[in-house]
Parts: sequence; structure tokens; C-alpha cells
Amino acid sequence: MKKVIVAALLVVGITAFAQEKEGRRAGREKLTAEQKVDIQVKRLTNDLDLNEKQAKEVRGLVTKQVEKREAKRKEMENLKAKKREDIKAEMEKEQAAVNADMKKILTPDQFAKWENKRAERKADFKEKKAEKKEKRKSKELPESK
Repeated sequence: MKKVIVAALLVVGITAFAQEKEGRRAGREKLTAEQKVDIQVKRLTNDLDLNEKQAKEVRGLVTKQVEKREAKRKEMENLKAKKREDIKAEMEKEQAAVNADMKKILTPDQFAKWENKRAERKADFKEKKAEKKEKRKSKELPESK
């Protein structure tokens, strides 16, 4: 009995901790590059007791860092999009090959039935995916208020 109670408390604790993390992350707003620079410069000025000249120099350095970071982030997003397109094209080629092989194996009636079944599964998958997306959006909305 003790083991069951301990296991239940453990599950509840882990779940609560995971939800708390999502809540903190979801509430955060995207900062502009200038806001990021201001935050970093203020933190460094307070932590290191910088004078005005040092703060200006640090601001220039931090601005360069933030710009480089943003450029790198955009570059990575573009690479991801390109890679996604490449993978999609490869999958379409593989699917065309499977279609050709299945057409050779199946009778015309069987092939038509197979294509219809596959189209139904694809539609079901898209529907479930849309439902999950809606569910996620509805969960995010109350937290951002």
C-alpha cells in the first residue's frame, strides 16, 4: 500500500513540475534585439559596477553578439526549411516507387481499393493532427491571459 501511495505522489509531483515549466515558458514574450541588449548591459553594469564609458563599449560588443546570434538563428531556420523540403521531395519519390510496385502486383480493382484506403488513412491522420493542434492552441490561450 505504501508503495502505491509513494508511486502516486511521485507521478503527481513530476506532472506538476512539468506543467510549471511549460507555464513559465509560455508566458514569456519575444524580446527585440534592442531589449536583449538593454537587459544584458544593465545586468553587466550592475554586476561589474561599470562606468559610462565601459557601459558604452560593452553595449557595442553585446549589440554585435546579439546581431550575430539573430543572423545565425535565421540561417538555421532557413536550413531547417530547406532540409524539410528535401526530405519531403525524397518521401514523394519513395511513395511514387511504392505506387509503381503496387500497381505491378495488384489488379486494377485492388489497386483502386488500396489507393482509396490510403487516402482515407491520410485524411484521418490530417484530421487528428488538426485536432491536436487545436487542443494545443486552446491550452496555450488561458495561460497567456
